[in-house]
Amino acid sequence: MGELVLVRHGQTEWSRAGRHTGRTDLPLTEEGERQARAVRPMLAGRRFALVLSSPLGRAARTAELAGLSGAATHPDLVEWDYGAYEGITTAQVRRERPDWNLWTDGVPAGGEGFPGEGPEQVGVRADRVLDAVAPALEHGDVVLVAHGHLLRVLTARRLRLPPAAGALFRLDTGAISTLGTEHGRPVLTSWNRFREQSSSVSEKGG
Repeated sequence: MGELVLVRHGQTEWSRAGRHTGRTDLPLTEEGERQARAVRPMLAGRRFALVLSSPLGRAARTAELAGLSGAATHPDLVEWDYGAYEGITTAQVRRERPDWNLWTDGVPAGGEGFPGEGPEQVGVRADRVLDAVAPALEHGDVVLVAHGHLLRVLTARRLRLPPAAGALFRLDTGAISTLGTEHGRPVLTSWNRFREQSSSVSEKGG
């Protein structure tokens, strides 16, 4: 059984500012491109049975700069749909809803194209991705290039936890994580790694 390698895309202007970035397709910043290029040597020497990316440009560009230019896209790897909270920060939401928590409360519907999702809905999408990659994992490692909150939910589901347990797994832009097995059970084998660990900066969803 291979490892599942998770790559969060590099920094964007909104992730740097802590703004929730779901379906809005922003490009990488200069720092985000540097982060993406820094992923390449961390993957050097690994052979992948399957490479998948979110169809959003920031993930596809990260895959390209990381040396994964042949990545196929999977629609369920798009980020959490933040609905009415797209483009705003947690601090802004909490001015009106002081106790709001994305992981338990989800989001209200937004305008056209942003209906919003709760953690269970994101979990359904994550489960579909895990089902899709399962045959390839029988033959080797699989890499997924996607977004912070989606990958956190996917990690929870891979570890047989509820989607909301993704709250436990902080994931920074440009970071690599791996999920493997031990005695036939899925386990976390590494988390939130960088080529230069000192560069780690927490940034909100996207």
